[in-house]
Amino acid sequence: MVGAKAVTGPNTSLCRTQRTGVSSVMVNPPFYQVSCCWPAPCTCCCHSRWPLVTESTCSRLIYILLHVGASAVCCLLLSRTVVERVWGKAHGIQMPSGLCAHLFGHSHCPVLSGSGAVYRVCAGTATFHLLQAVLLVQLHSPTSLRAQLHNSFWFLKLLFLLGLCAIAFCIPDEHLFPAWHYIGICGGFTFILLQLVLITAFAHSWNKNWQTGAAQDCRWFLAVLLATLGFYSMAGVATVLLFHHYTHPAGCLLNKMLLSLHLCFCGLLSFLSIAPCIRLKQPRSGLLQASIISCYIMYLTFSALSSRPPESVIFEGQNHTLCLPGLSKMESQTPYTSLAVLSAGIMYTCVLFACNEASYLAEVFGPLWIIKVYSYEFQKPSLCFCCPQTVKPEEGQRGGATRPTDQETSPAPPVQAQHFSYSYSAFHFVFFLASLYVMVTLTNWFSYEGAELEKTFTKGSWATFWVKVASCWACVFLYLGLLLAPLCWSPTQDLQSPTFRRQCHRIILQDNKYS
Repeated sequence: MVGAKAVTGPNTSLCRTQRTGVSSVMVNPPFYQVSCCWPAPCTCCCHSRWPLVTESTCSRLIYILLHVGASAVCCLLLSRTVVERVWGKAHGIQMPSGLCAHLFGHSHCPVLSGSGAVYRVCAGTATFHLLQAVLLVQLHSPTSLRAQLHNSFWFLKLLFLLGLCAIAFCIPDEHLFPAWHYIGICGGFTFILLQLVLITAFAHSWNKNWQTGAAQDCRWFLAVLLATLGFYSMAGVATVLLFHHYTHPAGCLLNKMLLSLHLCFCGLLSFLSIAPCIRLKQPRSGLLQASIISCYIMYLTFSALSSRPPESVIFEGQNHTLCLPGLSKMESQTPYTSLAVLSAGIMYTCVLFACNEASYLAEVFGPLWIIKVYSYEFQKPSLCFCCPQTVKPEEGQRGGATRPTDQETSPAPPVQAQHFSYSYSAFHFVFFLASLYVMVTLTNWFSYEGAELEKTFTKGSWATFWVKVASCWACVFLYLGLLLAPLCWSPTQDLQSPTFRRQCHRIILQDNKYS
């Protein structure tokens, strides 16, 4: 353990703090606190105001603010209303002809607003995070220069980020869009899959943690019961509201079929979660994780239905716009801006959750965290159910691999073994994918040419609709694989053996006895 230590110089004070195996190094020169050019000035200021906030946590908050600011700029440049009112130009912001002729050699200047501006800003932010992800690979010490690159030099990094965005605006459309469009599509789909893995791991860990406590104390069983009923209640209310607001007697057949199908998916997942043969292989399987997944399925369904274009039909001799929320079944339905804002807010909250949770799991479980997080067994229940808080070397493992532990009195890890509360490289790489996901989401995925902010979250597009429907189905299949994989890959028992059948039959009898 590294104790608190202070080294004073002419204008510099070095302070070291370490809590729960995480060390922080902050250089605090008074002059550079104003300029923000020296290592860790802003994070030292943050730590001095809130001592419980570590340097790495403060850095993570600043990166989140940078990403939120870049996304807000993208929304402003994509909004036709903002461009018309601020710049007074209905056809977008045009690059000055003199600068355009100097850069490109012709007078055909790119437009500095609309989908092209979103692509360029996100190209700058994605490149910014990708470069840092590459530079921070295999980082072992928080006092190294590369770690200081993550936690400090904020003013220089801000200038570098603005420079990357400016360079992207100097790239002609014919050179930027073809390649960057496919990169954005691939990165967006990768980020969606990462989100699905995280939500299933979240539900799996929560259920396994509290089921461990329920086997020991009836209070934990009550907590499991209340949480399960709460999530199923939210999913049920969401289903009723979606049927009420997104269907119509005169149409919306696709919405009705989709809602019915997803409701059947929720019932199937709930049944399989407590099926005797599933519980034989996974004793901690229960309805809590199925209820969480059901809520997420209903959210994805709401997001998909709110992203589809409206449907126009002739009803009672009048032309009606259907399949959007309305005050009455007999009235022409109009899009609600509040629902669009709600959908966008939940989407971005999930983005930030994925960026932070993936970096934490990558540090705790290593490069194969996507697999290891599902097989981790909790030793004792806790309210911090998502992930373990400490790590220690596993006995008998080669190469100094680490494994999680929940024990209260665990030996302190060696100084060289673990220093970080999250993986810096994974943090930036997930933010790279998040930048691409925000880019393609704002620009309607495949049809980016005529994208406008007013249409993205209110009128929608079929491309966005089917992408969200596909992500919902992928979540269902991922959870099904999580339930059924042990039945296929278990090397110790044969599903056709008499022993396995007798154990299944005994579990069924026990369920009937207690029910």
